[in-house]
Amino acid sequence: MDPDAFVPADFVPPTSLVREHFRLEPLGPQHNEADLAAWTSSVAHIRATPGYPDGSRPPPEGMTPERNRQDLERHAADFTARRGFTFTVLDSAGGDVIGCVYIYPTPSPEHHAEVQSWVRASHAELDTPLADAVAQWLAEDWPWERVYRYER
Repeated sequence: MDPDAFVPADFVPPTSLVREHFRLEPLGPQHNEADLAAWTSSVAHIRATPGYPDGSRPPPEGMTPERNRQDLERHAADFTARRGFTFTVLDSAGGDVIGCVYIYPTPSPEHHAEVQSWVRASHAELDTPLADAVAQWLAEDWPWERVYRYER
């Protein structure tokens, strides 16, 4: 493996995780309106979630739909380039955006990747089940041995 590569060249990143109450799919600009509604409804809740310690995300002043779309386009480009993998979390009932999962390289020499996740306040009961399901998924289907989970 190229020491600068986030994943091995022959690794095919999974594009789905399905559980009883949610499913994950790669985040992209097609999720813009629902993603913006999800996180803007839950800024305080997300900031209280482990993994958001600096208070800069999500921005309390919000974002315009265009700025949010640019953010989603950046995440989609990272996925395509294999620099990072961001997934939208959809409820299993209607496919509404209820959260997000970010898998990116970490500067820590003790870990191979870091993962952050959040759910909107209206689905707070899924926060721990989501984090645990993603941890299991990363251990079983992804190429890293040591993933930093922000004390989760």
